[in-house]
Amino acid sequence: MSAAPAPPSAVVDLLGLVALGELFAFDRMAADARLAPDLRRRAELSAMAAAEMANYRRLADRLTELGALPDDAMAPYVTALQAYHDSTEPKDWLEAVTKAYVGDAVADDFIREIAEALAEPDRQLVLDVLHESRYADFAAAEIRAAIEADPRVANRLSMWARRLVGEGLSQAGRVAAADRGALTGLIVRDGAGDAQKLFRRLTAAHTERMAAVGLNN
Repeated sequence: MSAAPAPPSAVVDLLGLVALGELFAFDRMAADARLAPDLRRRAELSAMAAAEMANYRRLADRLTELGALPDDAMAPYVTALQAYHDSTEPKDWLEAVTKAYVGDAVADDFIREIAEALAEPDRQLVLDVLHESRYADFAAAEIRAAIEADPRVANRLSMWARRLVGEGLSQAGRVAAADRGALTGLIVRDGAGDAQKLFRRLTAAHTERMAAVGLNN
């Protein structure tokens, strides 16, 4: 038997969370592009930042169609997301691309899992705005090239990645525990144990991602 569709309030809550993530991603990528070691990389990251803003607009338009104000839908998550970005400000280009590869991927995995409870067209909208594979491929290639040039970089970036995933999972936990009953219902839709299973899946995916670029857990 298929699960009951997500209530409208849960759809608005999730779209608000994703929209805010896209808005923050635009801000961060635009700033990180200035850390790029050359114009090619700066242009690549700037193009990705532009895509984030286009994604934000799609989500904001959908929220408006649903009768919600985008600002109001995003507001409950500002503190958690701002705290994450404030505590994981990259110091250089390699930290920036590692944050893109590790931190954004954990967030995408989290949202992708929750989006499974949505009906169309909202489910596909959320999946569409998650980061494209070329985004992860770009960041992964930068990390691999840096490690190949200087193997000692792996230890520094591994420590940074562990911090990122710890902060990211804490952020996800804060969102899950927030006083947003409808959204929490999507996360634990199969019972209280569902949240623990979700976080185990997120951790396993992170472990595979780290190994793929030569970083240690």
